[in-house]
Amino acid sequence: MTPGITVVDDGTLTSTNPATGETVGTFPVATPDDVAAAVARAREAGHWWAGLGFDGRRDRLRRWRALLAQRLEELTALVHRETGKPMFDATIEAASALEHIDWAAGNARRVLGPRRVRSRVLVAEHSAHLEYRPYGVVGVIGPWNYPVLTPLGSIAYALAAGNAVVFKPSEYTPAVGAWLADTFAEVAPEHPVFQVIHGLGDTGAALCRAGVGKLGFTGSTATARKVMAACAETLTPVLIEAGGKDAMIVDEDADLDAAADAALWGGMSNAGQTCIGIERVYAVSKVHDEFVARLAERARRLTVGADGTHLGPITMPAQLDVIRHHIDDALARGAHAVVGGPDAVQPPYVHPTVLIDVPDDAAAIREETFGPTLTVTRVADADEALTRANALPYGLGGAVFARRRAIALARGMRSGMTSINSVFTFAGMSTLPFGGVGDSGFGRIHGEDGLREFAVAKAITYRRMPSPLPVLSFFRKPAHERLLIRAVKALYGRGKP
Repeated sequence: MTPGITVVDDGTLTSTNPATGETVGTFPVATPDDVAAAVARAREAGHWWAGLGFDGRRDRLRRWRALLAQRLEELTALVHRETGKPMFDATIEAASALEHIDWAAGNARRVLGPRRVRSRVLVAEHSAHLEYRPYGVVGVIGPWNYPVLTPLGSIAYALAAGNAVVFKPSEYTPAVGAWLADTFAEVAPEHPVFQVIHGLGDTGAALCRAGVGKLGFTGSTATARKVMAACAETLTPVLIEAGGKDAMIVDEDADLDAAADAALWGGMSNAGQTCIGIERVYAVSKVHDEFVARLAERARRLTVGADGTHLGPITMPAQLDVIRHHIDDALARGAHAVVGGPDAVQPPYVHPTVLIDVPDDAAAIREETFGPTLTVTRVADADEALTRANALPYGLGGAVFARRRAIALARGMRSGMTSINSVFTFAGMSTLPFGGVGDSGFGRIHGEDGLREFAVAKAITYRRMPSPLPVLSFFRKPAHERLLIRAVKALYGRGKP
């Protein structure tokens, strides 16, 4: 079969290796009725799963984590076959996913469990309590570029919060999605707590409309808008991680070797197919030329191919045309390729490409490329770098390489996440939330915010004594009204208006 092409024929979906065309797996395509049935089963399973309590769910999730760790080579080999990414890249991805399963399982009770909240003087006769209740069923639509780490950032946290999950993996990575659900069933065989449905966009649309309590989506900004529109029909809340065009700032006091190494990894690992990948670099003029020289020298050493190389194939064949267009458009507008160039796209591969002097209106600057390309732009100072980094509607991640102004620049970057003197570290940091702003979406996975994202805050008050100010009654006395006015002025009337 043609490498990377996903074929839907006679109600089945066939996944292929993007490098060789080898068939990886064949799966039934879910009809809208199939999707509705899966959600109905999940609703029943969710009652059982929630009933296990935090400790019971923690134990099952930790058993799943252990099982995945024990079968790590099997998982990474499957990811390699279905996405084409190098084995070590797949191992890094799986290791990060295991960290998130472990953290979500171990911290769900602390973050979501019942607790007392301080009351206030005007309602001191009531105690305040807060807890977080699961939605029941969470739908997850996952991407193909990180088919383990990204969906598990939603799935593991949703499960830890007490929800059942119905997962639609990308049509390019159905085998990985099925494998994850099958292994979870080994540690929770009693009920279908974690199910997988397969198909194209219409299957995802059916999941949006199937009555899930919440839906988590990762994918392009254009598709995110369609998902939101479908969920809006039933007021289903959504979590969106959409596209990115992340920037790196290299200030004049940066460690240039570290910056060049990080830019190369940030822009070209997984063949550049990373939502938080570095696609734009803004280097201060004083260090621009030296930074470009060190980056180019490293980029020329990267190898490309199916096995044992730094860069594998482009998983989704249609993306090759996008990458080719971005390179050609930049060069036509006056850019220069210091590595790669017009011949970089050699299907199913793209060779490393570093472009300089790219004008701001070029597609390579303004649109998500999703390939192993980097643009490096000369700027007068870090303030200009920050302005240009923030000029796009995207706002997912980013990086700053600097010393003196590192914190200020990181805070000033319009993004949900910024790393200083590194790239991607926030994705593997299970204690931190992950998500974007603007066209990169909203909501958070990972960390405490990621757990709360998949639960509903439940507020409870408990009267513990008679009210000194019984104002919530038609039978209050005039004295109570006068006392309330005096109390409000005493409590809140101080200070200049």
